[in-house]
Amino acid sequence: MNNLVSENVAIVIIGDEILSGRTRDTNFNFISKNLLKYGILVSECRIISDSKNEIISTVNELRKKYKYVITTGGIGPTHDDITSESMADAFGVEIESNQDAFNILSDYYKNIGANFNEARQRMAKIPLGAKLIKNQISAAPGFKIENVFVLAGVPKIMKSMLNEVIQYMDQKEKAINIKLKVMAPEGEIANILEKIIEKHSDVKIGSYPFFESDKIFGVNLELNSYNDNSIKNALKFLKIHLSEESINYK
Repeated sequence: MNNLVSENVAIVIIGDEILSGRTRDTNFNFISKNLLKYGILVSECRIISDSKNEIISTVNELRKKYKYVITTGGIGPTHDDITSESMADAFGVEIESNQDAFNILSDYYKNIGANFNEARQRMAKIPLGAKLIKNQISAAPGFKIENVFVLAGVPKIMKSMLNEVIQYMDQKEKAINIKLKVMAPEGEIANILEKIIEKHSDVKIGSYPFFESDKIFGVNLELNSYNDNSIKNALKFLKIHLSEESINYK
């Protein structure tokens, strides 16, 4: 790794079905929120097609830029599941039938009374040197190769893999997260938020306007920090400059 690498994470969502709108992605939201619980921040997300060249170029770019990269999609048994072989090419290694993965899959299909056919055996092909990531739902493993984690695209399966992925990462103290609903236009509180950030640079503030009707509108605020005192002082500043009635804790 070089000095351009940050502490943050990039997520790559792989799949033509996402780009076409046939399938709605929920993986990014789940991964990002769960990593934040461990002080791991997502800095970038890309949605790319089932194209070997696209996967290779995207992964090679992001793995040099960020400390970790998580990909989802493209490790199933069908012809368009090309993520594993693309990863092997990206890292310049061979892809082989991993004996541990083969045994896991063979036992799984035997136990459910299904044929462990050639298509399913493709899911045991893993880049040389990669470490397997367990799949508690349908057995076919993901894998870790250097700082890249390759997960399934099916949300239920991806979720079962993510806890194992987090164990490989450098975790920080859980961030303090406070959500507020402010019954005031965003333009009226923008200066207040800027002053908070100036005074407390370790507090991150998200500002999200909402409109419940023509006469009912305001801003949902989300404050994040690892510093309890900074969060408390930021809230105190808000209360001083806004009426107590306008602030609702969510």
